[in-house]
Amino acid sequence: MSIHEVFMPALSSTMTEGKIVSWVKSPGDKVEKGETVVVVESDKADMDVESFYEGYIAHIIVPAGDTAPVGSAIAFIAETEAEIETAKSLANSGGAASTATSSPEPIPATASVATPTLASKNGSNHREGRLVVSPRARKLAKELKVDLSTLKGSGPHGRIVAEDVEATINKGKQPATTSVAPAPTPTTTPVAPPPPRTPAPAPTVAAVPGQVVPLTTLQNAVVRNMVASLSVPIFHVGYTITTDGLDKLYKQIKSKGVTMTALLAKAVAVTLQKHPLLNASYSDQGTIYHSGINISVAVAMDDGGLITPVLQNADIVDIYSLSRTWKSLVDRARAKQLQPEEYNSGTFTLSNLGMFGVDKFDAILPPGQGSILAIGASRPQVVATADGLFGVRQQMQVNITSDHRIIYGTHAAAFLQDLAKLIETNPQSLTL
Repeated sequence: MSIHEVFMPALSSTMTEGKIVSWVKSPGDKVEKGETVVVVESDKADMDVESFYEGYIAHIIVPAGDTAPVGSAIAFIAETEAEIETAKSLANSGGAASTATSSPEPIPATASVATPTLASKNGSNHREGRLVVSPRARKLAKELKVDLSTLKGSGPHGRIVAEDVEATINKGKQPATTSVAPAPTPTTTPVAPPPPRTPAPAPTVAAVPGQVVPLTTLQNAVVRNMVASLSVPIFHVGYTITTDGLDKLYKQIKSKGVTMTALLAKAVAVTLQKHPLLNASYSDQGTIYHSGINISVAVAMDDGGLITPVLQNADIVDIYSLSRTWKSLVDRARAKQLQPEEYNSGTFTLSNLGMFGVDKFDAILPPGQGSILAIGASRPQVVATADGLFGVRQQMQVNITSDHRIIYGTHAAAFLQDLAKLIETNPQSLTL
């Protein structure tokens, strides 16, 4: 018998400390191996954290709302109820859990390191022989008596989410298994699913002269990225693009759920196919040419800070799927429920301030990328036409910021020229 520590996990490569959003389990609660015990705020998302051990929550060291360094103990798990008091005594005395044991013999170091709920990269919803399920889905499945082992997860990397459980009920029956007979169609009205977990709103602080308001975890992450970008030699290239054709296309397909953000991301991604260097990044060993074209798009968060959800493989995904994915990413970004690969896997970034009426601006290059494109508002402009007359055209200003260690002015200019050609002469190709 022994008492195990739950440690603050590293949920991203840049994370040095984490904030406890909420404890799913309370002292005295039974914990199964692989069950979510706490929700931790990393740099840019809230993550469910699981226990490696079965037992009882004996003592919570770091309460909700507090922060702790990565690798530090945040709770004790006792293997038996009888050991709960021992764990409390350890916590009060500041002792280490590894010294608590009922056996006189030395016990190997087996302190548990809680891990974020992430499924395997092959898309399976099983990890090390067990299901990967969101807390909401697990609760809903219990209420509706749905066998989770029969479900295929539709969440990130195959994770079972509440929508998968709801879809099973909506079909009128639970999927059959080889060992259990199919469950009868429910005759009662399904229980309404609980609302999705959203982070507690940031406290509204009145602007008081002389007051210092602490930065949020997300804002601190942005600070680190911006400071890191200062060491990169950059340059800017601007271009004017006529958007009449793109605007017309957008009006035609807007009713189908297509967003302008998805159209612009698609246009950039398709153009990057011809300019792989603009999708590359610098390393001490040389230029890294990425295998996929993953477009990050900057999104301002309501409680401060900035996050860049990623449209992965945007060049080969159809515009309708891309738009649906973008809506899901933004919704989950603002609920702080993105998985790390959904905001840190970008290879090229878009920053659009056109909706605020901004004509043009310079964007700061994100660490680990070669370029970022700043997009201004599309406005009617009086221009000289090819036949020597004057006309009114919708035009927008774009400005690219690039890493001058690997990308030169001619490379950026050629990319912008091809991007303009696509948007001006063949925007319909973005729907193919």
